[in-house]
Amino acid sequence: MVHDQKIVLRNLVMEDYDDLVAVMRKAYRTIGGQPWKKNQIESLLVKFPEGQLGIEVNGTIVACALSLIVDYKKFGDDHSYEQITDNYRFNTHNPNGDVLYGIDVFVDPDYRGMRLGRRLYDARKELCENLGLRSIVAGGRMPGYAEHAAEMTPKQYIQKVRNRELYDPILTFQLANDFHVKKFLSNYLSFDSESKGYATLIEWNNIYYETEESLINTPKADVRIGLVQWQMRTVSSLEGLMENVEFFVDVVSDYECDFILFPEFFNAPLMAQFNDKHESEAIRLLAEYTEPLRNRFIDLAVSYNVNIISGSMPYINGDKLLNVGYLCRRDGSWESFSKIHITPSEAYAWGMVGGDKVRVFDTDAGKIGILICYDSEFPELARLLAMEGMQILFVPFLTDTQNGYNRVRHCAQARAIENECYVAIAGCVGNLPRVQHMDIQYAQSGVFSPCDFAFPLNGVVTEATPNTEMTLIADVNLDLLKELHFNGSVHNLMDRRTDLYHLDWKAGIS
Repeated sequence: MVHDQKIVLRNLVMEDYDDLVAVMRKAYRTIGGQPWKKNQIESLLVKFPEGQLGIEVNGTIVACALSLIVDYKKFGDDHSYEQITDNYRFNTHNPNGDVLYGIDVFVDPDYRGMRLGRRLYDARKELCENLGLRSIVAGGRMPGYAEHAAEMTPKQYIQKVRNRELYDPILTFQLANDFHVKKFLSNYLSFDSESKGYATLIEWNNIYYETEESLINTPKADVRIGLVQWQMRTVSSLEGLMENVEFFVDVVSDYECDFILFPEFFNAPLMAQFNDKHESEAIRLLAEYTEPLRNRFIDLAVSYNVNIISGSMPYINGDKLLNVGYLCRRDGSWESFSKIHITPSEAYAWGMVGGDKVRVFDTDAGKIGILICYDSEFPELARLLAMEGMQILFVPFLTDTQNGYNRVRHCAQARAIENECYVAIAGCVGNLPRVQHMDIQYAQSGVFSPCDFAFPLNGVVTEATPNTEMTLIADVNLDLLKELHFNGSVHNLMDRRTDLYHLDWKAGIS
């Protein structure tokens, strides 16, 4: 090495790619594996440019460190490299996560005497502190283990390196830089012949990380859902309708449910007083009840301590007639949602139009999505919600015939499988002979799950008696979804070929 060298630590840019590949080929020539592809580095720089570090010497990159931010509780300590990187697609990066995960560090062998690895580790620590993250976690190779594999287990090898009885070029360095070994991992990097596929799961804790510990209002694993299979019956006033609504809210509250779901257009009986009007006028008159109903739901959510999904109701916004509903949280907050895809009959008979947004809602019992009836038959919407972390999808529906119901049911079960989530559907039953366009209803409400070993064989958690007014109570476990995501028989979300296709909102819509 010459002595007049200029060393610069900085963030990587795409122009560094050729240097990066050259360094990787030299650093990893003894263990197999391929250099990072150009599109992979480009993806990292788009998702998390601050986490991709390089050291240049005299204008040439000679050392690199690549990182992601992850929500670590979604992975836990038992994970593979493919899982933590989403099979090298990096969709596991979460700006709101709590851990800086190191996915690679490599140094040109010709420059290893300059302690460039230490500079990269120190830079990562600084980044972790500045971002307010809890810790740095990484899977560390054990290149010295191959020489001792015949005589000791990985656990014994780690202990001897920790006790300085053995030297490992990576593990010894990591321990000297204040990392501790949480456990060892098998089949972490299957192609790493030097480490026999084993790795250490190492962690450095940020002592400046601050969090408020809470003994109450912690995230729930077990969530109880109440579904109302609503009987259409003649009522003469809003108060008469609300007596029935409050009865069901009271019932599910007694069972300590976290959610109660009402069906689509459950308030249609109020249209009976407008039978002398044309259908399109009657539905607009019904819309005058929507805001008063919303306010009553908000009050009920607080007084009965349950999150209420109000089903859906007609709503006039300017000159547009929409199909909307409300999430009324038990803390008194509320948000609205709207039907995106309007059925032909809604458009023709009522002049109804679709909304333009769906989103995931945060609640004290998990992340939820809500799609109204027909929307559940369009897989793109549920997939967009799943990509935002949805755990439970609620579908209030109204169908007049059994074949219409089966479209909703089978699509709901498909959404549960393909998005690795629970889906709860609730519909109306009975007849309204004196309400135009609301003559008959058919429903069998239910809760559906993915189909894997931890769930019911047929994917049905519970279901109601067909066409009978009743309340359905079901418990679902959100931790099982996390286990499914990484250890299921198949990985419907992780195995998407995003190198071939992708799904996103159009610019300016989301």
